[in-house]
Amino acid sequence: MPKTTVLDIYKKKAEGKKITMLTAYDYPTAQIVDQAGIDMILVGDSLGMVVQGVSSTLPVTMDEMIYHTKMVTRGTVSAMVVGDMPFLSYQTSREEAVRNAGRFLKEAGAEAVKLEGGSPMAEVIKAIVSAGIPVMAHIGLTPQYMHALGGFKVQGKDEAARLKLLADARAVQDAGAFAVVLEALPASLAKEIHELLHIPTIGIGAGVDCDGQVLVLHDLLGLFDRFTPKFVKKYANLKEQALKAVTAYKQDVESGKFPSEEHSFK
Repeated sequence: MPKTTVLDIYKKKAEGKKITMLTAYDYPTAQIVDQAGIDMILVGDSLGMVVQGVSSTLPVTMDEMIYHTKMVTRGTVSAMVVGDMPFLSYQTSREEAVRNAGRFLKEAGAEAVKLEGGSPMAEVIKAIVSAGIPVMAHIGLTPQYMHALGGFKVQGKDEAARLKLLADARAVQDAGAFAVVLEALPASLAKEIHELLHIPTIGIGAGVDCDGQVLVLHDLLGLFDRFTPKFVKKYANLKEQALKAVTAYKQDVESGKFPSEEHSFK
């Protein structure tokens, strides 16, 4: 299958077809997501929590993101790969933002980048897009700003917050973002933003009216159980299955059942 491009994403929106997106963090998870026919793979800074075991996305570095994105692009044939710009890789200056965004394409083989923030990030988005790098915006609950937001909370619940998010949505579109992630918003507000914009909206805890949806793969597969957001649907419980398999291996080794003649050389 040919590589999914920004134009393909626009076409799906124009035709009213839902856009699918999942995270992946290494070669085997990228292969699984890509072979399932998912449109876009986000190499999310969520890897800090679900892969590295830290308590937030804030400690994740650019070098770590490049490392994981390289693995994902090696395992991807058709999905569009989007690199997630980590905390302080784009907030300090436009020049540094463009340089770091470029690393995702030049060093890691991604096709686009994602960054968090609305109106305050408009000039940064504009600068990155001007350098020929597609940008996916991200508004609503933005995990990198968790301390400023007072934690992981639903956003846009009062009128002032609603108006701010509408302004943020317009700002990132006007700055040249090709799509925008809407995270943890009332479904009615997400629908309003969807109807306001001409670029695709990708929801995560934002209701059914967005053009597409994204989830963290480890949440979907039941591999991460420290907490489960309301918006997550678990399609499997692979952690439980893996634990059973490893426990069975331990018992077989201890009892002498493994390796058997079948698994030995003559």
